[in-house]
Amino acid sequence: MASDQENSQDANAPDDTSEKEITRGITIMKSIIRDRDKAVTYNVNWNADNQLIGSNAAKLASYIGTLVRMHIPITATRWSNKELGSAKDKIWTEILRSFNIEDTTIRKKYILQLAGKRHRGWRTFLTNKYLKDKENFFVEYDPEYPVKYAIFITEEEWVAFVDQRRDENFKKVSATNRERASNPTYAYKKGRLGYARLEEKILDETKSDATSLPPHVLWKEARVGKDGTVRDDVQHIYDECETLSQSISTAEDQENRSVLSRALNVPEYPGRVRGKGHGCTPTSLYKNPRRRNPSNQEVMETLQALQAQVLQLQKDNERYRCMEKCSSQLKETSEKASINCQNKFPEGISSCQLYLSSPTYRLVGKGKVHNTSGDLLHHRPLPDGHLKVSVDVVLDKDALLPIPDIVSETTLLRDAIGSFVAWPLDLIFIDDEDKGILRHNEFVASQKEVFAQGSQQLSQKIGSRQKNKRDLPVTSLPKKGAFVPRYQISLETLVDSSDMATAGAIRLLDMEEDIFGYSCTETIGKEDLEHIFRHQELGVGVIHTYIRFLYDNFTRGNDQLSNRFRFVSSSLVNKALICREPDSCREYLVKRFMASSTNNLYLWPYNSGCHWLLLAIDPLKEVVYFLNSIDGEWTNYPDMKQLVDTSIKVFRSQRQARVPRTKSSNITWIKVQCPLQRNGIDCGYFVMRFMREIINMNQIEIPITYFDEYKCAHYTRLQLEQIKEELCQYFIEKRLISI
Repeated sequence: MASDQENSQDANAPDDTSEKEITRGITIMKSIIRDRDKAVTYNVNWNADNQLIGSNAAKLASYIGTLVRMHIPITATRWSNKELGSAKDKIWTEILRSFNIEDTTIRKKYILQLAGKRHRGWRTFLTNKYLKDKENFFVEYDPEYPVKYAIFITEEEWVAFVDQRRDENFKKVSATNRERASNPTYAYKKGRLGYARLEEKILDETKSDATSLPPHVLWKEARVGKDGTVRDDVQHIYDECETLSQSISTAEDQENRSVLSRALNVPEYPGRVRGKGHGCTPTSLYKNPRRRNPSNQEVMETLQALQAQVLQLQKDNERYRCMEKCSSQLKETSEKASINCQNKFPEGISSCQLYLSSPTYRLVGKGKVHNTSGDLLHHRPLPDGHLKVSVDVVLDKDALLPIPDIVSETTLLRDAIGSFVAWPLDLIFIDDEDKGILRHNEFVASQKEVFAQGSQQLSQKIGSRQKNKRDLPVTSLPKKGAFVPRYQISLETLVDSSDMATAGAIRLLDMEEDIFGYSCTETIGKEDLEHIFRHQELGVGVIHTYIRFLYDNFTRGNDQLSNRFRFVSSSLVNKALICREPDSCREYLVKRFMASSTNNLYLWPYNSGCHWLLLAIDPLKEVVYFLNSIDGEWTNYPDMKQLVDTSIKVFRSQRQARVPRTKSSNITWIKVQCPLQRNGIDCGYFVMRFMREIINMNQIEIPITYFDEYKCAHYTRLQLEQIKEELCQYFIEKRLISI
């Protein structure tokens, strides 16, 4: 710390007082040397967080600065350089001779880290003192050799040091750091005291029995001026920390970010705790080390063990299937045996059912099997005996994946919705005898003919359903004047009369580039339509089809709406992909945001695994509207929030937007008090209606209490049926189902 003291005094000296500077001398802590020769040592104290405190703390810090000047050359650019090992050992040995410090790894690490800070401060002092002018710009002439510090610096070292500092890359970094530090938002006002000794001072003055103070308390006290006043913005951060500390446990504080980092909305850097100062680490603060990331070897060993377990389960299941097959030859009424007879798959894409055999044999989900030669899964070959499957619907929320994704740490089936996984051949089943059909829709009948064929059978359909009410997909036979789901009934009639009646049949819906920012094809299977008819949980295919409906009927051809509302693909950004490929998700969002120079509201249906919610993002104003039909908070989705915040900041940087420092890290999240669902099924229908109402209101800003025209506690079943009717009508008008 001696260097810091010299910095402040030397910086105020006039340019022509070099003789006085030499007369004044330099700090080499002679008193410590004299006491050492007399065998006198100094005691030092450590607080509960393993930080240096006590009356001799400042003396030790200054002595460390002197030893650094004596043993470490100023040309050393990296403190971690192994060539400095012997010099560091000398510093540590000299300190042990004069101070009573335990010769342990943790104490040595602390002292040498502090020495590294003194070395950086020493080099910075020399740069500012001799290489820069009064305006803090690098001088053009060759600076004179600092004779005052000849005991520490040779002339050869000085020439090499000047060359290092005049490097253009260093000047750029220096200018950036100077700009960043020139006007801090929350300025530290305790000088050389430091957080550890500030904490000691507060505890002594208050005569508290506590051994430490929370980081946000120290952070606030460190920003109180000599007059004792606290700025409003500092007090606001402190109050927010107090509120967060009541709702966040210590485990959450350790595993994610501290309450102070959350309130400041800044990242928590590894190995340090904001608001506690040098030497305090998460391990020392929480008394519980953070979980270590597994090494590559450990990951491979875990993967091999899991693969061995899967292979054993496959063998056991094959044995079980053989027994069932033999039994089915004697008794054909066994439903499971008849399913297990399906051991071949059609080439191409087919809708399928996904089973697991452990701990019980059961249906766990539905999706589409991709049986194509040379197919890869996440750029890797598929394991033997497996096919690539896209997961659309999860029926067992606790079901595990047959082969966990080690990269994204995805182990549950519900976390893989919208992404591809490897599934054992013997646990994939096609529903129909023909194993599915893969083809584009044949547009044979006209729109009027299609709807006429459905309407012609409408009364017959209603009559047949009256005989068996448990088969009704929506409601019982409507009374006179009640709502009749005409398009749903017509579409179901068309489906029953077409090849879509067979399980595995699909239709392909082209999605234009203007919709999601890239052209793609959406796959619609029979199961997707059944989910609509039976009012079941919706997959991404249905959500995207409704987005195509909104695009065709609202934004296409309407310059005002098309320039105001845009969509984000749930296939490219979902929970599984955020965990596995966060960079690609961020790149897609930033590219989407860069597509327009005017204010846009980007509607993003987000699937968290088993639940749909809607994000409406205004990237220019940096506002995110959060619409969740189960009244959850955005803090329940940290990966999603971090992705959105990061994408907006990158977007801000790429468009070179200037944001006030006080707002540079503040992205506004608004929880909209939208209608809430009363079951575990309606979330997808709510998201579709949210998007329609937002576009229909034609407003970029969404009121916190939602739109007055649509404000309600819950959507009625009729309001959801209206969305389904629009969707079914769109299927018919687009002639996606042909007889």
